[in-house]
Amino acid sequence: MVLICRNYKGDVDMAEIDHFLPLLMTQEEEGLTCPIMSHGNVHFLWIKHTNLYLVATTNKNSNASLVYAFLYKVVEVFTEYFTELEEESIQDNFVVVYELLDELMDFGFPQTTDSKILQEYITQEGTKLEVAKTKVPTTVTNAVSWRSEGIKYKKNEVFIDVIESINLLVNANGSVMSSDIVGTVKLKTMLSGMPELRLGLNDRALFALTGRDKGKTVTMEDVKFHQCVRLSRFESDRTISFIPPDGESELMSYRINTHVKPLIWIESVIEKFSHSRVEIMVKAKGQFKKQSVANNVEVRVPVPSDADSPKFKTSTGHAKYVPEKNLAVWTIKSFPGGKEFLMRASFGLPSVENDEMEGKPPITVNFEIPYFTVSGIQVSCVCARACEYTVLTFENKLMRNQSGDLLSIN
Repeated sequence: MVLICRNYKGDVDMAEIDHFLPLLMTQEEEGLTCPIMSHGNVHFLWIKHTNLYLVATTNKNSNASLVYAFLYKVVEVFTEYFTELEEESIQDNFVVVYELLDELMDFGFPQTTDSKILQEYITQEGTKLEVAKTKVPTTVTNAVSWRSEGIKYKKNEVFIDVIESINLLVNANGSVMSSDIVGTVKLKTMLSGMPELRLGLNDRALFALTGRDKGKTVTMEDVKFHQCVRLSRFESDRTISFIPPDGESELMSYRINTHVKPLIWIESVIEKFSHSRVEIMVKAKGQFKKQSVANNVEVRVPVPSDADSPKFKTSTGHAKYVPEKNLAVWTIKSFPGGKEFLMRASFGLPSVENDEMEGKPPITVNFEIPYFTVSGIQVSCVCARACEYTVLTFENKLMRNQSGDLLSIN
């Protein structure tokens, strides 16, 4: 069922969207799901969020990266407006959704996609119509479109968070097969006026440019900045110079290819007994500094699909069986560095003959370590202009991760 549709250019028949779900179901049955599907000369570019499919259609060789960036931006904006983006929130806010779609894109080209700016003139009070509010804010046509004029705070503050996620794959022998770090620098800005900030990084390219080679440096790849950053300045002297958006925003993201050792080491032993039960022993050891603590640790252990009668025993935390995902999930709220913990699980197993057919999925571990970045990236404030009493607070956080209806846009 198509919930809502917006045809920006009129060069794709609205009825083409009816081919999307049959194509998707066919690919899912064949196990060949693709983010881009075609029917005739029409291409479907789609993403899924909760119980919704957001689909863009085109009959040209469009820039796929731009289309997907726009679709994810639509999700971000709608989530800012409705808190939860799902079927009910679309049905309850048809008028606002259409207004947002008209402002987000014009004739197939993305326009104003900043939710804070959109909220200045598109409100959820759809029943009220006031002439004074129909005037488009000057922010939309400003050179600094991401920040309104006349912002005032009694106390000027900037909070900076560096959040890194490690993607790590370790084989059964304990050898690291692949590892990389994906990081973001997030801001929470409470500054008056139009301040200009400059931040410095311990970037290896910067140290080579300036002739410095002391201290720990990092090599960043796939760097992506918020539109407020002056790219020419960064390319010339690697300084991040910008007028920040008000409130919370993501300043930049990056990726670092480097060898990383597992911060939480996992050992497992699986024993099967006379085709009647299986016992699993999992040991987790923190391989990070003792002064650091991993929070919300979640160890996901695959179990056979026909397992039943679960029994658990843990040295800390608690474990539960999630039958719909064929997982035993061991949760530890606080995991100090250098500590070891143990979990034992026992399952009834009516048959073990299907074990070879099911394969052996890996054990995955998710956790967060506050005030810790594995890459060693450092952010420093070079200058803050037009803010006499600016306070900069830095927080480092490490996160380790291991991967409906239709909303049509064409």
